[in-house]
Amino acid sequence: MSFAVEVAGPEQSPATGDVAGVDLGIKDFAVTSDGEKIPNPRKLARRACALARYQRRLARCQKGSANRIKAKAKVARAHRKVRASRADFLHRASTRLVREHDVLVVEDLAVRDMTRRPAPRPDPDRPGAYLPNGAAAKAGLNKSIHDAGWGEFRRQLEYKAARYGRHLIVIDRWYPSSKTCSACGYLLSDLSLKTRHWSCPSCRTRHDRDINAAKNICAAGLAVAGGNPGDACGADVRRHGTPRPQSAVKQEPQRVTAGIPRL
Repeated sequence: MSFAVEVAGPEQSPATGDVAGVDLGIKDFAVTSDGEKIPNPRKLARRACALARYQRRLARCQKGSANRIKAKAKVARAHRKVRASRADFLHRASTRLVREHDVLVVEDLAVRDMTRRPAPRPDPDRPGAYLPNGAAAKAGLNKSIHDAGWGEFRRQLEYKAARYGRHLIVIDRWYPSSKTCSACGYLLSDLSLKTRHWSCPSCRTRHDRDINAAKNICAAGLAVAGGNPGDACGADVRRHGTPRPQSAVKQEPQRVTAGIPRL
């Protein structure tokens, strides 16, 4: 039996006057411009051993047998637990951030492109052989990115910001937030992923990589928003090295086609 009920919309949350930039990562799930770090729970990694054991049992069972049906149900149950615990964490984190801040600024991360495996390159010296491209190392990073749930986290921020009367600003993914000094604006030429702290050569300010990126994300989002944070989508944030993309007119995410060859 099903029935429809009309209910009043949720009440708008009182203004807090706080603005925060959010930098998503693997070591810490999210770092805000206020210096707060939300640890990454790594839901899949915690249950990886048990899940691998269940999958080995499933592989040893004979197809069509009753034991295989039971083993398959146990594997599915383990995946459901991981999915439910991840969803619970994302809902708690997104709801708290939306309630505590009037404006949130995030990056437009291309999760699908970040988790795409590189194509093998042929070795010119050995016909029929291929050069190593780090696919094995990238596979472990891909699993961590999928386990974090960045895309689902952004989706929850979007509809919860609209529900509670907040503003969500999405800046361009090419903005060098980690390599730019949040104190003086100096831009590093190169910054490796393993470097977690660095000192600005210009003003000698010591930076935490993630907190510095969150501060730059916040500043870039406010610069794009101007006087109306609700209309900002981040396409006009300054970008280095390549031409500036066209100005966006909508907040909805668009399909990424730049840089993908057409077959």
